[in-house]
Amino acid sequence: MRTFLLTCLVAPLLLGADGGWQSQGIVSDTHSPHAKMHGVPIHAVQMGDGFWSARRAINVEKSIPSMLAELEQHGVVDNFLRLEGKTKAARRGPLYTDSDLYKWMEAVAFVLQSGDQPKLRAEFDRLTGIIHDAQEPSGYLNTYWTEERTPKRFTEMYRSHELYCMGHLIQAAIAYYRATGDRKLLDVGIRFANYMVQNFGPQKRPALTGHPEFEMALVELYRTTGDRRYLDFAGYLLSGVERERLHLTDDQVQYMFSGKPFTSRTEFEGHAVRAMYASCGATDYYMETGDAAYLKTLETLWSDLVNRKMYITGGVGSRESGEAFGEAYELPNAQAYGESCAAIGNLMWNWRMLLALGESRFADVIERALYNGINSGMSLSGTLYCYRNPLESSGEKIRNEWYDTTCCPPNLERMLASLPGYMYSTSPQGVYVNLFHTSTLDWQLENGMGIRIAQQTEYPWKGAVEVTVDPARAAEFSLFVRIPAWSAGTTVGVAVPAPFAPRQDTPKAGEYYEIHRRWEPGDKVHIEFEMQPRLVRANPLVREDAGRVALERGPLVYCIEQPDQPGFNLFDASLLDDGSSFVSAFQADLLGGVTVVKHRGSVVDRPFSGEPLYRPFRERVERPGKVEELTFIPYYAWANRGPSNMEVWVPYVTVGSE
Repeated sequence: MRTFLLTCLVAPLLLGADGGWQSQGIVSDTHSPHAKMHGVPIHAVQMGDGFWSARRAINVEKSIPSMLAELEQHGVVDNFLRLEGKTKAARRGPLYTDSDLYKWMEAVAFVLQSGDQPKLRAEFDRLTGIIHDAQEPSGYLNTYWTEERTPKRFTEMYRSHELYCMGHLIQAAIAYYRATGDRKLLDVGIRFANYMVQNFGPQKRPALTGHPEFEMALVELYRTTGDRRYLDFAGYLLSGVERERLHLTDDQVQYMFSGKPFTSRTEFEGHAVRAMYASCGATDYYMETGDAAYLKTLETLWSDLVNRKMYITGGVGSRESGEAFGEAYELPNAQAYGESCAAIGNLMWNWRMLLALGESRFADVIERALYNGINSGMSLSGTLYCYRNPLESSGEKIRNEWYDTTCCPPNLERMLASLPGYMYSTSPQGVYVNLFHTSTLDWQLENGMGIRIAQQTEYPWKGAVEVTVDPARAAEFSLFVRIPAWSAGTTVGVAVPAPFAPRQDTPKAGEYYEIHRRWEPGDKVHIEFEMQPRLVRANPLVREDAGRVALERGPLVYCIEQPDQPGFNLFDASLLDDGSSFVSAFQADLLGGVTVVKHRGSVVDRPFSGEPLYRPFRERVERPGKVEELTFIPYYAWANRGPSNMEVWVPYVTVGSE
């Protein structure tokens, strides 16, 4: 075992009058001067039965334990042990594998914030000891840049992932500290952060995060410790002032989404995950500093994303080459990359934008990404994962237990584990309901008065949500209920007291609906969302979706998959626009229990594959078709019955057309 005296001072932690480590959300913006909304701790929200309960249970029982076994089997833990002389095994895996273990640990830490799990806590502590003993006296820690690579440390920062890995360690450490009060791993992260701020920066060695992540970790470390050096160093990294000193090329800067001032960005380009993580760090930095240039850039980038470069599933990053954004409206289906980590990054960024600005449009993106582009990344069994998430498939194998680059599995696990922290938030005006699921918030208003908010719902299968408001005593404040942009004709009724008042309001979609009144314990609000299936068409500039439609119901995007279309190839089918209605039905025995949607379709008698590749435009072609019932399932559930054909954007034909 390596033993040494650590020379870097460890920062004291801010406990504060608000309970310190026990009172912070996923993003600790409680004291952020430029945040309009504040997150609540994960432990303040108890999730009840419903859509996410099975996913979260499998995450704890299957996903997290099996992923640790995979990490052990593939040498990720041995990579640390070899630095301590406890194994002679060669280092295994790509240069960023340390981060995969750290993300797994953050998932465990979020689980522990919902309640103790002794076995998982013991594993976390075991790994903390291994990581702690691998750290060098200087504070440096990385299993790849050692031995013969030691002289190259921080010489290839555009690709080295040294700060990326440490950013994930710091976030895991903070999450564990907030779960248990234990700061052993956090002290490891603080020593590395101190090493960086003491040795790098203006007038020192130049620094760059080739893969952004360290920025948001530093801001969170500042929020946790109060040490301003961490916030300033995050600003230094975001400033992108070191391009010349580091001799970066234009291609490197474009790909990394770092290396030039963040505030000079006008569109998303390059590696999608890096771009999302950089935007997360920039939003965190804005919430602490109020720098108007950052806010302007963030708004510009958000508009670019949602209006030109985001898939209907909330996925981002259309190109496999470079795992990158394409040009505006370049949103292919079968070739879509849509990395799971990028969809998670999209959610993480929109969560920060929601906290910063308090506007429902950001929560709409959170919901879209969560239910679709993220949820599709993990199988219903909890042990198979999608790295990429296409919107059309000809039957390739898409789910695997392990990837050489295994960033997505533990990222999905930490997402599910942290989910309660996204459900509610607060402001000086009251409480916000951001997402809908049977759950109970047991927390406090920002004036310190206790509050209990309980939801009862079968969302997303049904649109009824009942919210019970229980303040510690009668008090005047606002309850803000998010009305999703997709929901037309939502109604809200308030019991004064039960039964519900005869008058019901019809709030505007895409906004938070404020109910301001003097609340009595036991008051109820009843919300009814319109859950009829709806067809969506893409912007004409998305060329691949011309003549096609997508189906949505509630927050879910739907697709057709081959197992549900017996007797014909789904690529020979078109949705029949004949004025008939969609039929929705819940099937408890299908894919863990889903609402399927059925509609009439037209299927050609002779498969398209039998036609010539090209033919004269004026040549009249008779394609006699037959009417078949098309069955749509939620997109997140595809590829759980083995590889098969699938498509989200379905061709449609109108009755009477050729």
